[in-house]
Amino acid sequence: MSQPESAVADSRAGDRAGGSSPSGKESLSALAERHGLRRAIARPSLPVYVRQLWDRRHFVLTYATSRNVSKYSDSALGQLWQVLTPLLNAGVYYLMFGVIMGQRKDLTNYTAFLITGVFVYGYTQRSVTGGAKSISGNLSLIRALHFPRAALPLAYTIQEFQQLAISMGVLFVIVLVTGESLTWLWLLIPFALLLQTIFNVGLSLLLARVGAFVRDMNQLLPFILRTWLYTSGVFYSIPARMKDQPEWARFLLEFNPPSVFIDLMRHLVLNSYPKDLAAHQFPHSTLPQLWLYAGFWAAVALIGGFWYFWRAEERYGRG
Repeated sequence: MSQPESAVADSRAGDRAGGSSPSGKESLSALAERHGLRRAIARPSLPVYVRQLWDRRHFVLTYATSRNVSKYSDSALGQLWQVLTPLLNAGVYYLMFGVIMGQRKDLTNYTAFLITGVFVYGYTQRSVTGGAKSISGNLSLIRALHFPRAALPLAYTIQEFQQLAISMGVLFVIVLVTGESLTWLWLLIPFALLLQTIFNVGLSLLLARVGAFVRDMNQLLPFILRTWLYTSGVFYSIPARMKDQPEWARFLLEFNPPSVFIDLMRHLVLNSYPKDLAAHQFPHSTLPQLWLYAGFWAAVALIGGFWYFWRAEERYGRG
C-alpha cells in the first residue's frame, strides 16, 4: 500500500478508535505531520523563495517582454507611444508650469530639466501602478500555475524598465540639443537607474499585496500618485520654491523618494542645473547626499517590500 493510502487508512482507524484529537481535521493534520507531508501551497522559507524566484528568471523576462510588445499592438504608431506619451505630457507641463506659471525663470535649461523629471517620475509611477494590479489582474494565471508570486510585480517593473531604456535615449538627445554638454558623470547614470529600479521593485511588491486584498486600492492609487507627482519637484526646483520656507519642510520634499531620484538624474545629465542652484544660492542636497538617500530608499523598499509580499505568499489567488 502506498504512503498516501496508508495515511488515509490510519486516519480512518484513528477516527473509529476515537482518538484524542477533537476533530477529524486535527487528526489529519497530525497524521500528515507524522508522515512528513505538507500543504502544496505552503509558503517556503525566505532563502528557498529567493532561489525559486531566481530559477524562474527566464519566465519573468519573457513575460515582461511579451507584455511590452503587445501593449501597443493595436495602435498605428505602435512602440513609438512609449516615447510620445511622456513627451506630450512634458509639453503640457511646459505650457502650464514653465510658461503660464513662470517656473522656467529659475533655470537655464528648463526644457531638459522638465523632461528629465517627467521621464524619471513616470518610471516609478508606471511601475507602482502595474505592480498594484499584478496579482489581482492575473488570478487565472496564479490559480493555474505554481510559481513564486513575486515574479509578477517583478515582471511589471522590468517591463517599465524596458520602456525607460528607449525613453532615456530620447532624453539624451534632447539634453544635448538644448545646450548641455557630455560629461564623465553620464557614466554614473546606469547606477542611478539601478537604484531606482530596486526601489520600484520593492514598492511594487508592497502594493501588489495591498492591491490583492484591498480592491479599492486601484481606485485610490491614481490620486496618491498625482499628489506624489506635485510634491516631487517634477515641474519646479524644490530648492528655489522652498528657499523661504522652514528647513524641515524643504528637507521633507527633497528626501521624498521620487525627488531624490529625479534630482540625482538632473545632477548627472544637466551640467547647468548645479550651476543654477549655486548662482541663486539655493540650499540643496549635494551629489554625495543624493547617492546616500537613493541607496537608503532602494534598500528600505526592497527589503521591506519583499518581506511584506512574501509573508502572504500562500494567500494569493484564493477566492
